[in-house]
Amino acid sequence: MGCVKGDYQELVDEISALLGAPATLENRDFELIAFGAHGGGEGGLDSADLDPVRTRSILTRRSTAAVRAWFESFGITRATGPVRIPPTPEAGVYRGRICLPVRHRGYALGYVWLLDDDPGPTEAQLAAAMEVAARIGALLADEAQAGADLTREFRAVLTAERGWQRDMAVAALRTALGPRGDEPHAVVCVAPWPTAPDGGPAVRTAPGAAAVCTVPWTPAGAGGAAGTAGAGGAGGVKGSGGAAGAVVQSLAVLVRLRSADSATPAVTAATRLVALAGAGTAAGVADGRRGLEDLAEAWAEASAAARAALAEPRLAPLAHWSDIGPYRLLTSLPARAAQDAVGRELLSPGNRELARTAEVFLDRAGQAGRAAAELGIHRQTLYYRLSRVEQLTKLDLDEGEDRLLLHMVLKASRLR
Repeated sequence: MGCVKGDYQELVDEISALLGAPATLENRDFELIAFGAHGGGEGGLDSADLDPVRTRSILTRRSTAAVRAWFESFGITRATGPVRIPPTPEAGVYRGRICLPVRHRGYALGYVWLLDDDPGPTEAQLAAAMEVAARIGALLADEAQAGADLTREFRAVLTAERGWQRDMAVAALRTALGPRGDEPHAVVCVAPWPTAPDGGPAVRTAPGAAAVCTVPWTPAGAGGAAGTAGAGGAGGVKGSGGAAGAVVQSLAVLVRLRSADSATPAVTAATRLVALAGAGTAAGVADGRRGLEDLAEAWAEASAAARAALAEPRLAPLAHWSDIGPYRLLTSLPARAAQDAVGRELLSPGNRELARTAEVFLDRAGQAGRAAAELGIHRQTLYYRLSRVEQLTKLDLDEGEDRLLLHMVLKASRLR
């Protein structure tokens, strides 16, 4: 069930009246939702109320990343009561602020902002305003819940076979989303996603989500649609349980973006979900898009990026499809590709040091000096190890194609 803007406006006006000061409401990403009418200027604001930060927020309906980080440094994301923030002219904040966190069931969903005057509102007034903020939180939660209500439709698009089945699934999701279906969006994959019966989180929504669902996590084929619609269970976003033989899940999230080339909301959602899921989990973010026709391809990108983040420490715990380099191709290969005969002996437990030596050497474009320095060994030791690699693989590391094959096998061996 969605909420209309007027619902928020009425509640913000109520806070403005309670405190005798103009209030503004922003979501957790500092995007303006409504501002209250109080006082004399246009929109209820006097020119004296408009320092640079407040002006930008109202005119552009959002704040910069630097402004957001500065305000968050005062602990507003964790606060359960009003937070006073002092004026800081060098940051463009000429007047102090009072922040009323908007929370629902312990989760921060947004902020109500007021200018802090002397003497300012009383504790009783602030307490009354916090009660209104709680009602705003319930509305924001209801709006976010609309994403969870699209579990079946979203999962169907991600798991349907190509052709008429996928076309029908996309049409159903477009009907359910309405105008939101035309907004810029990105797909996020969080995997493996813990299941609720074993104490893992049962997520019904995520920051900025238009839709959320679980999809069976089948890494060997994660580069495409799972082809097992409904295997993650219906209704809500829960796993299939922790019993032996249970299907491992991934979490799919369709995140609204401000523009197709700005993935910040998707990164924010993915970061919070990885923290919620805990150790051993990674996230992948697909390229931004408009329209719903390419959702399955976006899911393939997000899944591939999550697999790359699980495989490559330098990418963990969150990787963008555009940043995973050779894993864009490697994640599309079948699992047996990583078990090419050329790497069978090299990848055995007893040869881990040789395998790492070969990978570092190839990562450094065959530059022996750089590879030896990174490994902390003498160059002659490096050459000896590389000769052993050639003996085990029957490859000639002076040949470009042999190097490419070995490099692919070593990288692919870590994918899961």
